[in-house]
Amino acid sequence: MFVSKSRTGLALMAVLIAATSIAACTGSRPRPKLVYEERPVEALYNAGYDRLRRQRWSDAVDYFQEVERQHPYSEWSRRAILMQIYAQYQNNDYQEASAAADRFIQLFPGNPSAAYAFYMKAICNFERIVDVGRDQAYAENALQGLRDVVRRYPSTSYATDALVKIDMVNDQLAGKEMNIGRYYQRADQPLAAINRYKTVIENRDFQRTSHTPEALYRLVEVYLALGLKDEATRNGAVLGHNYPGSPWYSKAYDLLNAQGAAPQTSPENRREGWLSRIIPG
Repeated sequence: MFVSKSRTGLALMAVLIAATSIAACTGSRPRPKLVYEERPVEALYNAGYDRLRRQRWSDAVDYFQEVERQHPYSEWSRRAILMQIYAQYQNNDYQEASAAADRFIQLFPGNPSAAYAFYMKAICNFERIVDVGRDQAYAENALQGLRDVVRRYPSTSYATDALVKIDMVNDQLAGKEMNIGRYYQRADQPLAAINRYKTVIENRDFQRTSHTPEALYRLVEVYLALGLKDEATRNGAVLGHNYPGSPWYSKAYDLLNAQGAAPQTSPENRREGWLSRIIPG
């Protein structure tokens, strides 16, 4: 959802190439209909690799599945499952790719390529993340999977990429909280809205997201609507201290100023020290 597949594919292809060093091109003719009969494993595997190279993802999967069926638990099967994960991912068959990753992890848990399988399982959930107005089960599953990759394989390139995507998923989940909070605010349920906005502010994983300035501003709005000027002022102060250049701070300043609760210093002329003048003590 967040990044192009071409970029992800390039990063992953290196692993697959390393796993297919014995594969060879079998020609450019269209393949005949796959017949499920016993045949040399090299021919099956190389035919699948040829389809993969030509981005004929479904055809490639057929051949690699036949390799796995005819030679289970073998080195050929191990390589074929990795290829299925990649081909199914590229073909947007995320459920099948995830199932293949699970199968690899179950059969070859100690293999170095298990890192790839764990990573791809998380990425298959990552790719299916939907907008914040809908259920975020895929986002939550992606977050769990990405954290698992970082925990299990901290020194790998998979962990490096997983850390970037973790921040992106946290931003998505924080956005969901904001979406619900705004709904409650519009529905005149201020306490429920406050709880959602405070989740964004107080959850350490959400504090660094792009939604934190708005969450602070929304708390200023809600607290003022409830007549709680001190609480509104405190949240406005935190907003100004941490995000002085944010348009949300400018809006909060104007809102507080209209209620006689804003600092004397405007956002444009803010100086260090006004925070202590707003918050007693």
